[in-house]
Amino acid sequence: MSFVANTPQQRKRMLADIGLTMEDLFADIPETLLKHQFNLPEGMSEQQVRAAMADLAKKNHTDLTCFLGGGFYDHFIPAAVYALMSRSEFYTAYTPYQPELSQGTLQAIYEYQSVICRLTEMQASNASLYDGGTAMYEAMMMAIRITGRKKVIIDDSVNPIYRVMIDSYTQNLNIALEQTHCRNGLANRDEILDKLDEDTSALIVQNPNFFGCIDDVTDLADAAHKKGALLIVSVYPISLGILKPPGQMDADIVTGDGQSLAMPMSFGGPYLGFMATRKNFVRKMPGRIAGQTTDRLGRRSFVLTLQPREQHIRRAKATSNICSNEALCALTALIYLSLLGKQGLKKTAGLCADKASYAYKRLTAIDGVEPHFKAKWFFNEFVLDLPRNAGDVIAGLIEKGIAAGFPLSRYYENMNNSMLICVTEKRTKQEIGMLAEALESIL
Repeated sequence: MSFVANTPQQRKRMLADIGLTMEDLFADIPETLLKHQFNLPEGMSEQQVRAAMADLAKKNHTDLTCFLGGGFYDHFIPAAVYALMSRSEFYTAYTPYQPELSQGTLQAIYEYQSVICRLTEMQASNASLYDGGTAMYEAMMMAIRITGRKKVIIDDSVNPIYRVMIDSYTQNLNIALEQTHCRNGLANRDEILDKLDEDTSALIVQNPNFFGCIDDVTDLADAAHKKGALLIVSVYPISLGILKPPGQMDADIVTGDGQSLAMPMSFGGPYLGFMATRKNFVRKMPGRIAGQTTDRLGRRSFVLTLQPREQHIRRAKATSNICSNEALCALTALIYLSLLGKQGLKKTAGLCADKASYAYKRLTAIDGVEPHFKAKWFFNEFVLDLPRNAGDVIAGLIEKGIAAGFPLSRYYENMNNSMLICVTEKRTKQEIGMLAEALESIL
């Protein structure tokens, strides 16, 4: 039986029962901090707060034409998505522990899992990850549990933000994390094959990768399997409207960020991490898994079939400590994909690829602008080399109302003049022309 101390008398009695006073609870805080006086302004009225927040908001460049990518994308979001996902029965629902009261939420999770499986051509999916980076980390730990090995290979064409996250998560873990260096924008086969051995748990790659290059990794899956290792592939879900899905490449675990499935960029979140795998690995998968069954009256119903989190089972047996509910973000992705349908997703992906190809031709026609990689295929992102520092050029383009791209020197050596540019279905031919003219004028 739990006890909540809601009144001062109850709190005092609870502390007395365990032999403490209120002062004892704060004994470890230095006296200098307890006496510190915070220089806080006087409170404001609601009207004054609204005016102050509006002034702050004006400092944000919310009117820039966006050519930014690198894992987070400015896609069109149909109005119907918000109209449906913000309904109170969805918006206020939380953890569906009681299936008799949560059939709507459970079915939404189940349908979302089904959509992810169809999109990736894998056999099982979960619905409880934060974003693409944490999904990749969880996939890596899942592979370690499956194989019993502690060595992981990751190519540097994988999103560097994800790699920083994995490096942070594994700082105090006994995991040998080895990195290979991409060649001509694609995963470095020679270096990967040299590092793959009987101690390798997983090989992590991305398609399309951080540079937008498209890579069929079927050969890497075969090489990893011959050594008893698993292949983890991170994907950009919109691209799967036209690209070969990772299931056809014989991937073992597929992850990605669902932000592009109708979640606004929104200064960094909330986003959605998705994960799909083979059926025989499902018991090693983290997070929640909703399943379909029948009740005692034979009616179709839904339940949480697997909950391998530490709050449900013994901590030593838990596969993850992720405890946040991402069901609303999953529902958003489900609604978006349902609205688009198979042909709509294919058309959206095709527009992204075609418009990026058009932008590539326009921009590389500018004197001094060259493609950094000679990779044959890219999706909606590509890397250009400029005759000047990319960061300076991007800053100049912002002054012209254009968020032109990502300076790659932030994460990669010897790429001071290199810029990653992204084109989604939202960008028009006129906007691409404006980018080309602005870039040419600055250079």
